Amino acid sequence: MWARLLVWCAPTTVSRITARSDSFEMDLTLDVHSELFPLSVTQRFTLALATTLNLDGTPSLPYYDQSKRRSHADDYQYVMHGKVYKYEEEKNSDKVSVYISYGGLLMCIKGEGRYLEKIDVGNNLYLLMKTIDV
Repeated sequence: MWARLLVWCAPTTVSRITARSDSFEMDLTLDVHSELFPLSVTQRFTLALATTLNLDGTPSLPYYDQSKRRSHADDYQYVMHGKVYKYEEEKNSDKVSVYISYGGLLMCIKGEGRYLEKIDVGNNLYLLMKTIDV
């Protein structure tokens, strides 16, 4: 679960959000399409990163699957597909920063390396989000 901290709105439909995870002590900066996934300043949300949307863990197809087969995306309100373009380790710390581009919408997630160690530059990752009623 993430707590939303700040909203930055450009004159377009993109908002940059910053948040801190309650569970993993991670910091997030993320660009979202604010018309498709509107968030208020106090809105809480869940975020997941996945290598596939398939429930059985098999790799996703390289194109949109129109079979109407159930997937992880069915449980979320906002889904993006992107590529890891940078992985930074902090000197004298166990913290790392992972940078992902979702078609130009950018994300940086920063936290303990043990939570992000399976992510490598060049990986394709899905971002899945949904709001939480508190």
